[in-house]
Amino acid sequence: MCGIVGYLGEKNTKEILLDGLKELEYRGYDSAGIAVLQNGEFSNYKAVGKLVNLEEKTKDFETNGFAIGIGHTRWATHGKPTELNAHPHLGECSYVVHNGIIENYVELKKELRKSGITFLSQTDTEVIVHQFEKNLKSSGNAFEAFKQTIQELEGAYAILLVTKSMPDTIFFAKNGSPMLVGVNYEGEKFFASSDTPLIGHASDVNYFDDGDFGYVSAKELVIFGSDGVKKDAKFSKLSQNKLSAQKDGYRFFMEKEIYEQSSVIADTLLGRLSDDEVVFDELDAELFNGINEIKLCACGTSYHSALSASYLFERYSKIKTSVEIASEFRYREPIMTKDTLFVVISQSGETADTLETLKMAKNAGLKTLVICNVDNSSMVRIADATILARAGIEKGVASTKAFATQVTIFWMLSLYVAKLKKTLPNDEIAKQIELIREIPASVKVTDAMHERLKRLSKRYLHGHGFFFIGRDIFFPLALEGALKLKEISYLHAEGYPSGEMKHGPIALADPELFTIALLPEHLHYEKSKSNVEELSARDSTICAISALEFDKADDFIPINRCKHYMLEFFEMMVVVQLMSLEISVRLGNDVDMPRNLAKSVTVE
Repeated sequence: MCGIVGYLGEKNTKEILLDGLKELEYRGYDSAGIAVLQNGEFSNYKAVGKLVNLEEKTKDFETNGFAIGIGHTRWATHGKPTELNAHPHLGECSYVVHNGIIENYVELKKELRKSGITFLSQTDTEVIVHQFEKNLKSSGNAFEAFKQTIQELEGAYAILLVTKSMPDTIFFAKNGSPMLVGVNYEGEKFFASSDTPLIGHASDVNYFDDGDFGYVSAKELVIFGSDGVKKDAKFSKLSQNKLSAQKDGYRFFMEKEIYEQSSVIADTLLGRLSDDEVVFDELDAELFNGINEIKLCACGTSYHSALSASYLFERYSKIKTSVEIASEFRYREPIMTKDTLFVVISQSGETADTLETLKMAKNAGLKTLVICNVDNSSMVRIADATILARAGIEKGVASTKAFATQVTIFWMLSLYVAKLKKTLPNDEIAKQIELIREIPASVKVTDAMHERLKRLSKRYLHGHGFFFIGRDIFFPLALEGALKLKEISYLHAEGYPSGEMKHGPIALADPELFTIALLPEHLHYEKSKSNVEELSARDSTICAISALEFDKADDFIPINRCKHYMLEFFEMMVVVQLMSLEISVRLGNDVDMPRNLAKSVTVE
């Protein structure tokens, strides 16, 4: 993963590919490359780091006349960010680019190696081009070989493949990863992961459905559906507004990112779950040898995900866990012992306070792990080990999908450690893995839910503040809900443990105090309900979020009945995000760029 472009036509292929990749930079990447086939010969260029490095490598390369080309920005999933691991990947006479994860690549790679194939990279993608060429030798027909290859792949993919055996053709396939094709009146064909690279080039676009595959040439566009039946393209006019295209029709990037949580969590899970264990290929199991404590350190939203993790580690991994605010930890002369795994969490990997605590831990000789969304960031380079959250780039300052992927990773990591330390039976780990697979469905936004929150938001524009309250792991979610509201609405909000209300905060209870109560069915429901009733008795305005209707609530936001409290956690997460969004919209604020805040905090 992360961005794909393709071009077939007679213009400057290199420039069209590079310009397209620039439009996909916002998704994040650690390397990039292009492959161009002209007059039966390939030209291939790759570079690690930013696109300027690839531009420098290709400065003397030009095309004249008809050519086909494919390009890719890669965000490492299998293998480090190196030129060998960068796309496009080469076979004997073909190149491929791919987004997604091929889940059965290990089995395919083993068989290909038996047949004498040598692999140059550590990626799952390289098996595609070798499998294609193996099938090409047996079938003699490039399209039949491509079709057979697609049938042999398991997982998510958007694929473009070019081969010398059909030098005027680009083959494509889409399943679970976004891809579209654009055309214009000059007969050119363009591929991309989203609209923006095509703006200014294509006039009409076709969005592929999952399971679609086929090919384009100068004369035709051929599409087959998942059933193998040929189908017509469904073209629509392409908007010429690049910012609008990046938002994909949403009003704000934050709104788009809330809706994207289902797909990015699915990406985060890919390749990391088997039937009975969590698989983190990027971790050496010895990382946890001799470890008796986990210390989590972060700021802001990442601090809230760390707090959530502390409940999971102690409950499932049975390991002592502490959570630190990075800006405080730096200055309190902390005691750090070498039996502690020091874990830092950051969306950007550049957060100044958190980065400094990582350096402190390294200097103290502790083992270190970073949970981060940006490969090749400062924290990733310094830490002993990294787990990448595959959230894609967040443009909204108020983090949503980064938080969602961080909590997902921590749930998986708690089970990974539980397996190592034998603190949970295997059947319980297997049950929880099945629950984890349900997270993408749990965070899907329904029209009915969003419309309900739009209407409800008009009742929460005044008053003297908000309490977000929850027990256990729902306390960190309450903190996160309050932070989201503060960040974009500028209304005063606080998160509290439900049981703490009677120890002081309940003095504020009156009709102008809005209480957002998180009431999970499967975790301390009766105790939390009693705490909310105490507030209701003092005439506080109650908005309850639960699967069970609560008769003391002034407003009730229903979530789906879930099998487990963690699925309730993710459903409620979406509700508090959307509620904050809609309140901010009604107040006329800049949702994506709230005042006084920056996306990446690189100062103290």
